Amino acid sequence: MSVAQDNAAGGKPAPLTVLLLGPTGSGKTALSLALAERFSGEIVSCDSVAVYRGMDLGTAKPTAEERARAPHHLIDIADPDEPFTAGEYSRLARAALRQIAGRGELPIVTGGTGLYLRALTEGLFTGPQRQEELRERLRWSRRRHGNGWLHRLLARLDPATAVRIHANDTPKLIRAIEVCLAARKPMSEVLGRDPLLGFRLLRIGLNPPRASLYERLNRRCAQMFAAGLVEETRGLLARYGPVKALDSLGYRQALGVLDGRLTPEAAVAAAQQGHRNYAKRQLTWFRREPAVHWIEAFGDDEATMREAVEVVQDHLAAVPARE
Repeated sequence: MSVAQDNAAGGKPAPLTVLLLGPTGSGKTALSLALAERFSGEIVSCDSVAVYRGMDLGTAKPTAEERARAPHHLIDIADPDEPFTAGEYSRLARAALRQIAGRGELPIVTGGTGLYLRALTEGLFTGPQRQEELRERLRWSRRRHGNGWLHRLLARLDPATAVRIHANDTPKLIRAIEVCLAARKPMSEVLGRDPLLGFRLLRIGLNPPRASLYERLNRRCAQMFAAGLVEETRGLLARYGPVKALDSLGYRQALGVLDGRLTPEAAVAAAQQGHRNYAKRQLTWFRREPAVHWIEAFGDDEATMREAVEVVQDHLAAVPARE
């Protein structure tokens, strides 16, 4: 468990917040509902597409029945043509956590958007502005010298940051080099983050067997299209135009059907592959989170629910009750 460095005024313990991590399709919604019902909790969505109204079938949002079981926050709060950033998410999610804790309820953050979670817990880095000319030179340099060149360059400029960035993550490497050159010092020395304070953070991660997860994702993708994802996408396109939000998984493939690039069968197969790849990337991201209590099963398994309840109970009991 990661403990924020700020306790409530007057010596009262900082309230607990549960962060449910895991890949798409791992059963986070079911587990969040079980915990919310057991501990009088409220659920804060951490999904970059679920914030948009009308994008329902492709996002696996909690159903109306599920939302009736516990209060939900940060779902359906923007139109698809409205820009919505990780910084905006962090601001709204932090406000929701304070409100939930202020009511004496348990905040439960659940979702698979790693950047949004990082923005919530650690804040966002505010560095020098983008320099497109420099970025283009760095991209040219990479093409000339090969894939490992940018990572080697960053390792010379800022070894500490180079350790945290994968050698193949070109966008992050370019940004880190850009910051180092603009600031004339290592990026690790100019980080300006705003970490979340005033909460004890308990991270619970779901990591079900990979083959079973992929089977579940394949079924879910097929069900999305069978339920009318192409028709939903057609309506969104007619109302909002080709907005960035429609480039998300499922909707991107549905657009391919609408413009004739994909057959319905090919669109389903492409969406299934995309979701499997996304699940792998999510697990890679979440493994970098500190002090995660990992459960090697789906969130809707009874054993998983029992284990998660015990973990939350232990952490609630570890601090005296608030006065």
